[in-house]
Amino acid sequence: MISLANSTMGTTGLPGFLENPQFRLIFFGGKGGVGKTTCAAAAALRYARRSPQGSFLLVSTDPAHSLADSIGDLHLPGNLKVLEFNAQDSLAAFKARHRAKFVEIAARGTFLDEKDIRRILDLSLPGLDELMALLAIAGWAETGDYDLIVVDTAPTGHTLRLLTTPELIRGWLKALDALLAKHRFMQQRFRGSYQRDELDEFILDLAASVKQMEDLLHNPRACRFVPVMLAEDLVIIETLQLLGQLRRMHIPVTEVVVNRLYPENSCPLCAEARRRQLQLLKEFFGRGSLAGYAWWGVPLCPAEMRGPVLETLWDGVSVVDAALPIRPQPTLEIAPRVEAPPPCPSAETTFLIFAGKGGVGKTTLACATAVRLAQEFPGKQVLLFSTDPAHSLAACLEANLGHQPVRLSPGLTAMEIDAPGEFAALKRQYHQELENFLKTAFENFDIPFDRQVMERMLDLSPPGLDEIMALVRVMEFLEQGRYDIFILDSAPTGHLLRLLELPELVDQWLKTFFGVLLKYKLTFRFPDISQQLVRISRNLKQLRHLWRDPARAALYAVTILTEMAFQETSDLLATCRRMGVAVPVLLLNLATPAGDCPLCAALNHREAIIRDKFRQTFPGHQTVIYRQSEPRGLQRLTALGQALYRSRKKMEIRHGAIADMPALSI
Repeated sequence: MISLANSTMGTTGLPGFLENPQFRLIFFGGKGGVGKTTCAAAAALRYARRSPQGSFLLVSTDPAHSLADSIGDLHLPGNLKVLEFNAQDSLAAFKARHRAKFVEIAARGTFLDEKDIRRILDLSLPGLDELMALLAIAGWAETGDYDLIVVDTAPTGHTLRLLTTPELIRGWLKALDALLAKHRFMQQRFRGSYQRDELDEFILDLAASVKQMEDLLHNPRACRFVPVMLAEDLVIIETLQLLGQLRRMHIPVTEVVVNRLYPENSCPLCAEARRRQLQLLKEFFGRGSLAGYAWWGVPLCPAEMRGPVLETLWDGVSVVDAALPIRPQPTLEIAPRVEAPPPCPSAETTFLIFAGKGGVGKTTLACATAVRLAQEFPGKQVLLFSTDPAHSLAACLEANLGHQPVRLSPGLTAMEIDAPGEFAALKRQYHQELENFLKTAFENFDIPFDRQVMERMLDLSPPGLDEIMALVRVMEFLEQGRYDIFILDSAPTGHLLRLLELPELVDQWLKTFFGVLLKYKLTFRFPDISQQLVRISRNLKQLRHLWRDPARAALYAVTILTEMAFQETSDLLATCRRMGVAVPVLLLNLATPAGDCPLCAALNHREAIIRDKFRQTFPGHQTVIYRQSEPRGLQRLTALGQALYRSRKKMEIRHGAIADMPALSI
């Protein structure tokens, strides 16, 4: 039985996070697709309706915003403002406002000239885009512009990165402070004293803002983080990781929302889904580390939770009891059922990206495809890998994976790349060569100060360089000929779009950084790092060229049949068209089959409307994958992979040849 603290139960029997007037900030977070946006919007609406004299803000920090889609045609109360925060625009404004300060700070303490400084600053300032969102939110909370701010966050991995931004920024501020150290020393030396000026105040003010933000995030009276989850294997694993990280970061959490719980009815599909959910929750609650949290269940709604329906979300919420008995019944094995399966990717395929909104089943379909290709082409080697900060490959494959390749079966290898670790290795290599260089430094280098500047050079790299380093490692595997087919289980849409566009930005930064080494005749002093930068730049060019070759690379768009997923998929396909990335098939996953059950019939009806919308908007091959038993482990993934694609070998035997599958019209 779960022990529920009284402080988490509202006076009306609702969750405490819906009724505490002291809160100034509430975050909703979790794995992609669990209903974070829905819960955030419904909570903000409830507060605004209940307190018409108050002022409330609902804001999204997810690069793939869906707040507007969630609210739809709902008429908002006048005391509720909705904002989809554009961190990039805010960062651009911040740079424009303070560019002269950055240049002056750098000019005071580095051997670089103004042109070099401006180029580096234009391409870097890591983490500042995410910091803009946090600083804005903390500022609104502290000034009292709003009585309560409700935040709809990005999926787990990137939300954790957002919440650790203060630590990243402290390193960045140290880099700026190191640039001023030499100037302070010279002023002290020749004038006998040093008076703070506007540049010192700028750094101190920014540091104070970061500290103020941290204090707010750690204040349990003013701030609350509400994890949202589903009773599904992969979601439970990620929720455990999220709770552990939040605990280590001292972010206050007391309640968890378990969304979309199936009701009890006579439908075999619904009954099996409910039995599976309750069994997973019982196992989940059995973990000692979960003591002290309150669990709130939200029932699955036949209608899509958007627009006016949002007002009803909390009507059916109730405490989830771990002691709830599970009626004994045989497990119903639901075999994979696929409508209009596409041809299996060809033997010439080199790179496949599985992409889509969080929670649509990218990982599952990427795994099933990798298993199928290893069987379809026994002479080839398939590498399945993930760069998502919140990896889920290991859970789906039921295998122990890490940042080194692990052989799973003949022809199939998988790995979860440690992107931050790859970047850390590059920094260690740079610092080692820097140490060697400084032992025999040029006369025009002022060792005590220029050392600090050079040590911080890589701290001014653009955000996302760690993920690019992960892709570079994969390209090295390709260059070495270790694997023939690469399958990427990508991060959710918003962060994948950034990743697709990053190679060009990072390549520009590499040229700038390498140009500095060349200009100041430092390349021979940094032989290994110089060769590494050249190698990274070469691999990025190959990656960009590969992604634009429809004969060798493709993006498989995975989505579900909801209006919000339709809107996000539209954004993804538009970006692919702009970047010249081929999208040969749209995979409509987790569809509900027609049946006599009222719930299933209602779900099927609403999904049919979205399915027609997909067909009319994106002519081309579209495949429907229906709900099935949880496809975890190689055996079930093999069954799904067999159902998911038509065999090219059989088609070639039957027709003599096979035409290339037309890409979606996007």
